[in-house]
Amino acid sequence: MERRFQPALLLAVSFVVAIVLGTVLLVLPFSTVGGHISFLDALFTATSAVCVTGLVVQDTATFFAPFGQAIILILFQIGGLGILTFSTLILLVAGKRISLTDRLIIQQGFLPSAPHSVSTLVKSIVVYTLGFELLGTVLLMLRWHTNYGFPRSVFLSLFHSVSAFCNAGFSLFSDSFQTYRGDVYVNTVLILLIVFGGLGFLVHLEVRQSLYKLIRGLRIQISLHTKLVLSMTLGLISVSLGLFLIMEWNHALQGLPLSEKLISALFQVISPRTAGFNTMDLNTLSLASISLLIILMFIGASSGSTGGGVKTSTVGVILAFLRSKLAARESIHLFYRTLPLELISKAYTVLTLGICVIAVATFVLSLGQPDATMEEIVFEVFSAFGTVGLSLGLTPKLHALGKLVIILVMYVGRIGPLSLLLAFSRSKARGRYQYAEESLLIG
Repeated sequence: MERRFQPALLLAVSFVVAIVLGTVLLVLPFSTVGGHISFLDALFTATSAVCVTGLVVQDTATFFAPFGQAIILILFQIGGLGILTFSTLILLVAGKRISLTDRLIIQQGFLPSAPHSVSTLVKSIVVYTLGFELLGTVLLMLRWHTNYGFPRSVFLSLFHSVSAFCNAGFSLFSDSFQTYRGDVYVNTVLILLIVFGGLGFLVHLEVRQSLYKLIRGLRIQISLHTKLVLSMTLGLISVSLGLFLIMEWNHALQGLPLSEKLISALFQVISPRTAGFNTMDLNTLSLASISLLIILMFIGASSGSTGGGVKTSTVGVILAFLRSKLAARESIHLFYRTLPLELISKAYTVLTLGICVIAVATFVLSLGQPDATMEEIVFEVFSAFGTVGLSLGLTPKLHALGKLVIILVMYVGRIGPLSLLLAFSRSKARGRYQYAEESLLIG
């Protein structure tokens, strides 16, 4: 039999099913304030929610009724956890055995090399996710309960806490968080939720185990994956923060108090790494800052996390490869470990596929949106691919073709171009043969 079970294919199909169900629920009359939404807009919103992107063609705060907002919340919660993780949890709660199919999906997506059982893994994923989201809800509610009252503040806090941790970017404030630009408390809570959600569940598990060993006085050994994710995350935040402050100090940040400049800059360089919130009007930023945000959106969060992009580990592996080539080394080293060539090939495949998807989408979107500027189009496509949700104002103006393009890019960005390729490719190559080797000129 040519095709065997493909975990990536089941994952891709599961997301399609969730998007379709979400679309059906959003077109119900009581999902919107006016009682009507076009099928394409409902499909766009459901895709954006399930793919934890945050791009919206209709204002979430004013267009959707409480029922519709609750549906959107559920959709990006499912998208953040992963549909198969969610379904496996249901099986665990029901006391049933987990199938081999679910084992392969969960282990491939979240913990491919760790020795934990699937049931322990899924429980840990859910506990960490709900724990962070509950903590974020409580902290935000402490800030908002006096302004919005108890029932409203609970829903606002829950919605934004889940949206932040899942890196979804949906907000019940029409201007995102521009009103709270100088609020250090709200900014800090959201930043922590975004960062922890974007680190990945493997990193969370390993950090917890390391802290447990440290308390007991045991020897700590951190995996290469966790070292790379933490170093890349810290490096990206530090470098991008410095660059943003330099470029916008006397531009978009001009006239603001020092504390507001710092927290605004920090929030705005963390959010593009797939979160999608903004405390500043992006149209006031310089072209250099827009370019920086595009780079951050393309890199995205870390593998096994709620975020998108090509992932920090992919970029870290490519940088290690380039450093080894510049040093004329035969092998590729990273944190005193040698990386297998297969890993290098996979990293470059992810990077190449991502660039190809963005290039094609940019071309098609420029055909469908002749009235848009290239800056708006490029930013929109990178935001959709990185499942970020930031926009320069193009999303509400998208025509039918433009909406379809962004829907596909959001879907590919969430599933991952490599996973999508594996989902619809042969599980095994036919035959074993090799042609004669011949070289050619490069560069």
